[in-house]
Amino acid sequence: MSRLGRIARLMLGSAVVGALVLLGGVIANGSISAFSAANADDSPGACDPKLVDRPGLGCRKELNELFEQGKQVFRFDTFGDEDFWGGQLQLHRAIEGAALGGVGPGVSPKTALTVAGLKVDVDALPAQLRNQLRRGQVDLDSPATTLALLKLNSVVGVKGFFNSGGTLSSVGITCAICHSTVDDSFAPGIGKRLDGWPNQDLDTGLIVSLAPNLAPMAEQVLGSSSDAAIAGLKQALLSWGPGFYDAEVNIDAIPFKQDANGNTLIGPDGKPESAATRIPAAYGHLGENFHTWTGYFGNVTYWNAYVANLQMHGNGNFNDSRFEFKNPDGTDKYPAALRGNFNKLRHEPDEVTSKLAPLHFYQLSLKPPTPPAGSFDPAAATRGEEVFNGQGRCSDCHMPPLSTDAGYNAHTPAELCLRNSKGEVDTFQADRGPRGLNPGTLVTAQLNGLWARSKRGFYHDGRFPTLLAVVNHYDSCMGLGLSSGQKSDLVEFVKSR
Repeated sequence: MSRLGRIARLMLGSAVVGALVLLGGVIANGSISAFSAANADDSPGACDPKLVDRPGLGCRKELNELFEQGKQVFRFDTFGDEDFWGGQLQLHRAIEGAALGGVGPGVSPKTALTVAGLKVDVDALPAQLRNQLRRGQVDLDSPATTLALLKLNSVVGVKGFFNSGGTLSSVGITCAICHSTVDDSFAPGIGKRLDGWPNQDLDTGLIVSLAPNLAPMAEQVLGSSSDAAIAGLKQALLSWGPGFYDAEVNIDAIPFKQDANGNTLIGPDGKPESAATRIPAAYGHLGENFHTWTGYFGNVTYWNAYVANLQMHGNGNFNDSRFEFKNPDGTDKYPAALRGNFNKLRHEPDEVTSKLAPLHFYQLSLKPPTPPAGSFDPAAATRGEEVFNGQGRCSDCHMPPLSTDAGYNAHTPAELCLRNSKGEVDTFQADRGPRGLNPGTLVTAQLNGLWARSKRGFYHDGRFPTLLAVVNHYDSCMGLGLSSGQKSDLVEFVKSR
């Protein structure tokens, strides 16, 4: 028997693995029924008003249950989006490859980890498999091993659906694909889950571009499923790169950055500039108003509904009449949203709305991670805090302890002295929000846990490669007159958050 055959037999035939697969199925597929049973009255709240002041446990049990429900939704619920990713785009066929009944070379674990940036939850792997991985006895170049990992429900944010013959019949994604990573404690890309941390290695555009049937997406986004439209869609997807995602292209149909006159911006490499933004963190948002990068969209609950329905393509209900807004010249601001009926989306059954409350609670429960020891200079950070709250004027917007504006936490690009590559005030990303005729804004990012989401630069599009570059920008923009020592200390303070 070949090595791959022995591995497949071990992974798919052992009682331990079978139990894990069964448990994963119960968690992923049973979360809806478990949630419904625990909340039969359909009430979004956690605590009965009569319990909140009760001595002892009070409503702790209810809060714990809501937290656990939200965690299961965040990690394992696809909201039925396998109907889109597998059913329409046929992405599962590209994963399995021609040798296993799909198309193309397939996606091996090595490719998934090192090129696509996907992660593996080590706690979902049986001990015997972990030992074989340590000894190099697992074929990481085979798509068959990828399928085995999917059967274990171990690929963070990706769920495989299998038919009775054991072949992949569809694939879906969960919130965790973008907003969780792992600690690399076992190997690069393999470790314990870190929920709320952005996956800064995930190349979402590359993954989607592999789908054998991009015609439905091209039709909705660009209004055409012609070969030229599909090629243009692929060009936009491949421009994103690791750690970036464009959450507005399928509402405004703008695949690349534009200047003030609506012309596509061309970068120094001669290619159109990507319109994607950095994948944001899902931790540390308790107490904030707007979230992510672009103002006027909404808070965590809005974005959960927006992403579950419009980005993940789950089978849910969603309303936003702002997508019907018309520009002064009479054209639709969000033509792609209207093509997809995103302004008033309906599915029966609705697999999203009942889960928004626990998902909201779970995400707002995620605290920012503490910077590791030795990652900053404590003495310099102490001095930097004085600069932050004083001459640096950082706390004018990044108000302690929220580290964002209390109240309306958004500002116009002009206030932030942002310029595009043509030297114009860069309103591109700010203007993508559903703002009506109001000036577009960018959200004041909260700084806590910034060290854990700094791999791809700073600001929405990573335009500043280092924290010092950010400090230099504001020093120049606002005429702060900071010395080099003050700048260095300020950087150390931000790193200490």
